[in-house]
Amino acid sequence: VQLVESGGGVVQPGASLRLSCVVSGFNFRSFGMSWVRQVPGKGPERVSGISSGGGSRDYAESVKGRFTVSRDNDNNTLYLQMYNLRPEDTALYHCVRNIGWYQDENYDYWGQGTQVTVSS
Repeated sequence: VQLVESGGGVVQPGASLRLSCVVSGFNFRSFGMSWVRQVPGKGPERVSGISSGGGSRDYAESVKGRFTVSRDNDNNTLYLQMYNLRPEDTALYHCVRNIGWYQDENYDYWGQGTQVTVSS
């Protein structure tokens, strides 16, 4: 199983970024997926999740209305579109595979992460 994120970078407040996560080694369309971010010295924060078919999604209150999660099951790719980025969004963003329902914070595989830094 592999999850490989990309798309992070250093941006100014108010900018947008689109993160991608290409997966392999399992039947992607059978699993709920999530994005989890980590800041050194803090616990992981679940940002967003999406059901296996893509029909259900949810978001942390801190990103609701600014981030959009989506998936392309034909191309084994998970996305996180981020708008109006804020300095507090600075973190290492991981793509993770859910165990069971996508809203449960139970994960069995993590990608290595892509760094997002929002700074003026």
